[in-house]
Parts: sequence; structure tokens; C-alpha cells
Amino acid sequence: MFQRTKRTHEQLRSYRYFGPDDLRSFGHRSRQKQSGFGTEEFEGKPVIGILNTWNDLISCHAHFKQRVEDVKRGIWQAGGFPVEVPVMGLSETFMKPTSMYYRNFLAMEAEEVLRTYPIDAAVLMGGCDKTTPALLMGAVTADVPSIFMPGGPMNKTSWRGDQLGSGSDVWKYWAERSAGRLGCEAWCELEDHIAASPGHCMTMGTASTMTSITETMGMSLPGSASVPATHSSHSRMASATGQQAVELAWYNVKPSEIMTADAFDNGITALMAMGGSTNAIVHLMALAGRCQVPLTLERFDQISQTTPVVGNIRPAGKYVMGDFFEAGGLRALLARIADLLKLTAPNVAGSTLADAIKDAEVYDEDVIRPRDSPICENNSLAVLRGNLCPDGAVIKPAAAEKQLHQHRGPAVVFKNYPDLKARIDDPSLALTKDHVIVLQNAGPLGAPGIPEWGMLPIPKYLLEQGVRDMVRISDARMSGTSYGACVLHVAPESFVGGPLAFVQNGDMITLDVTGRTLQLEISDEELASRKAAWKQPEHRFTRGYGKLYFDETTQANIGCDFRFLHADGSTDPEPSIY
Repeated sequence: MFQRTKRTHEQLRSYRYFGPDDLRSFGHRSRQKQSGFGTEEFEGKPVIGILNTWNDLISCHAHFKQRVEDVKRGIWQAGGFPVEVPVMGLSETFMKPTSMYYRNFLAMEAEEVLRTYPIDAAVLMGGCDKTTPALLMGAVTADVPSIFMPGGPMNKTSWRGDQLGSGSDVWKYWAERSAGRLGCEAWCELEDHIAASPGHCMTMGTASTMTSITETMGMSLPGSASVPATHSSHSRMASATGQQAVELAWYNVKPSEIMTADAFDNGITALMAMGGSTNAIVHLMALAGRCQVPLTLERFDQISQTTPVVGNIRPAGKYVMGDFFEAGGLRALLARIADLLKLTAPNVAGSTLADAIKDAEVYDEDVIRPRDSPICENNSLAVLRGNLCPDGAVIKPAAAEKQLHQHRGPAVVFKNYPDLKARIDDPSLALTKDHVIVLQNAGPLGAPGIPEWGMLPIPKYLLEQGVRDMVRISDARMSGTSYGACVLHVAPESFVGGPLAFVQNGDMITLDVTGRTLQLEISDEELASRKAAWKQPEHRFTRGYGKLYFDETTQANIGCDFRFLHADGSTDPEPSIY
């Protein structure tokens, strides 16, 4: 277990609230008794906060009502005192303009909940895309011992004999419907099958990417991220997570001790080997800023170039997360690339990454590929530079048609998403498969919230001709379940005067994934002239959260976090309880 001295109950944070013989502690104890608990149930025991992101509008977390009881069971069994603390849920489906707009809000709430309540350790319950990074960001900033409980992917499902992938097949079949090859009745029938149970997307979208990275970085129990949401072992995993939270409280194991530079390297390596979501880059950059780990976009690219994609999981591959689980799951995948990992990195289980993947086996070598037969040898994700993206942009080569990895074509420009929706299918644009579709004002401030608009639609008349991929460029993000030759996270964004704002119809753009470049083929003088004539759009908000967001949000290349929440080496004092 942990190589340190176990704390006494007088050393627990909660002791300050419940232990002393004074008026304030009398009030704390009496209020717990008001809730029906006896003194022996809470006094002298670690108080374990359960940060639950459940609500009725997050179907991914529909099982969390039961899972929180499973977590509590584990805490009671280990001699702790569980307290459920509901925190903001971030529904990927329903929150507008995007759940990403509120990731930092949840991170702030998690941080303050952990700091201000008598919590000795925390279980962080998440899964749906932005809940995972938000909870980790808040936990490491408060630096209260914490363990993450992943919500798990939804069940495998099929339609008309074909296995479905949530998200990925929505885009696929919508393209077929737009091309006139899928009728309304079939489309409505698909709607009944695409999401078959509680749990997050069963592809290697952002949700499974982030929970798998979290496990690889050591912040959840080994083997936990791959367990499907409705599998009986998920309930057992939740209980074991609660038990381990009690150990973390007694030994005071803090997130900052787990999420080290080595842990980030391991997380990025897993991201590449899984063919994971581009969104992970934004989240890991933000989390590194909270952990005081010096992380750059170039580090992602370095690891990408040396890491094979061995996870044959959609959208880059063939299978879904249920197949991955049955094939051995994340532990098996990590064992397959063990020589690329920092195996001495610690985890919340009190062991190391080497211990976590020891004896892991692959049970299906088409799902988790051998090293000599990967999905692709490297370049799961690529970071681009050039005069169109001086601070970087990203693309997922593994999910794009290979002939588009090197492409030169004329731009067709849309000033914002409503403009795109209104005109993309207009035949008078006369687009061909060689055009480059450019969307402006879809970034962190321009949208706002850098929504998942980056998988820009292909015109219906091209879909009818059989075109299924084109080069598309924006300062937006893309769903982790999406695919295509989509250049994303262009920084600086167009809203703040990044070069993307100055692209005009007909400008030639060159993409070279191998060379890692994205170039707008105009002279520096012409680019400067266009910038001088450009006027920044007005901010949308003058008050409230919107103003805070606009004033403090950074660009995508450094994580879209609030500037004032970046770690600066200082620590906040324990709150006074008087």
C-alpha cells in the first residue's frame, strides 16, 4: 500500500469540525444527529465526499443514483463516513451553447466544495465528456485526496444487423439521409437503437478517452475505465472505489502527488495508442496548468510519432468499448505498449502503473492489435503549425481519408455557424471535393465555448456524388465520436484576430499532415493588410458568468481554462471554521 505513516483521526481535516469540545463543534455534531446519524457513525472516521454529477438531463449518468449507493457501501465497509454532495452536471447533449462553456464552472464548484466542507477524501463521479476533466481540475487545485469513479460506456447495440457506434453512426447515417439514401422511417427507427442503455458513448469518443486517460494517469482504480455502465462488475468497482477513498484519506495521498509529469506522458501515450479524441488535448493542457506540469502541444506530437495505434476502436477503428472490455480492456492495451510508458508512476491504488498492468492479457488480437500489426504505426493525432495557425491546430489523421493528408485547395469561407447552416447546401457555391471548407468565429470566445462544430457538414450535392470527406478547418472542436479530415482548435481563434479571421473565398490553403503544416497561400504583406482592416466583434456579455468567461478564458492551445485558476505556486489556507 502507501509508503507513509497512517494518520490518526485527530489529523483528519474533519476532526476540526467534529472533534473539539467547543460550541462550533457542538453545532456540527448536532446537525449530523439532526440528519439521523449517531455520534459513533461519523466521529473519528474519515469523511468521504461523493461528488455526484447526476441529473435527469444526463442520460450517460442515469445509473448514478444506484452507483452512489454502491460507493457509499464501500465507504461504510472500509470504516468511513460517506456524504453525497451533488455538483453541476454537464450534459453533452442538452447544455447550450456547449458543455465545454461550463467545464470551468464545474471545476470551480468541485474545488470549493472540497475546500469548504469537512471532507477528508473524495470520490469523483463522472463520465460524460467534460465532467471528467472538470472534476480532476477542481480536485487537484483543492488538493484533497481524491479518486475518480468512471461512469462506463453504454451497452453494445445494433440496428438491422449492423453494430452501432453512438455518435459516429449518427454522423454516418445523417450523411446517408442527406444524400437521399436513407428514408425518414429508417432514420426514426435508428433513433430507437443508437443509445441502448445508461452510460456514455460506447465508441472511443471524448468520454472513454478521458476516463481511460484518468486511469492511466493513476487517478482511478486499475481496470475501472473499461467496465460497461450496466455490467455487474461496475457496481462492484464503484464499491471498491469507495473503499479506496477511505485509504486515501488515512494516508493523505493528494492528487498533486499522482498527476505528475510522468503521469501526463503516460496519459498522452494511452491517448495515442487508443486512437482517442482530439478533445483530450484541450483538457490535458488545462489540467497540466492546474498541476504546474510544463506541457506543450509539441509533447503530444512527439509522443504521437512514436506510439502505434493498437486499439481498434471506433471512430478510428472497427469495434466499440464493450468489445474492448471483453478483449482485456485498458490494462491489456497498456501492457501491449508497456515499453513506451513510465511504469514507476504511482496510482491511487497505492501501487504503480507497472503493478496495475502486470499479468494483463489480450483476449482478442483484432480488438487490441499486436505491435507488428497496428491500426496505424503512429500519428493518431497531429499538431499543425503555419501562418494559418501560429499557435497550433490539431487533426486526427487516423480518422481521415489518407489522400487528404496532403491537400491543396481553394477556401470557401463561412463567417459563423448560422452562416454555414444557411448556405452550405447552396448549389451556387459550386463546391467540389477539392475545396477547403473554413468556419470562422467558432472558438473559445467566438462561439462562445469552442463547441463541437468542427466536423463541418459536406454539401448534400457532394454527398449525393459519393463524397464522404473533405478538408475542413475551424477554431471549433469536434466530437470524439466524429471522423474526417477536420483541422480543429486553430489558435489564435478568429474572434481575437487570429489569421483564420482573414481567410477569403478562393484563397489557396495547403495541408500537409506529414510535414505538420497548415498554410494560407498569401503574402505576409497581404495578411498584415487584411488584419489592419479587420474589426473585432463585440463581446456578447456585460455581466454574470458570461462576462467572467469572456474576460478570463484562454485559447485552445493552453486549455481554455480561466487564467485566474492556473496554478501559480501558492496555496489557499484551510478555511476558518469559527
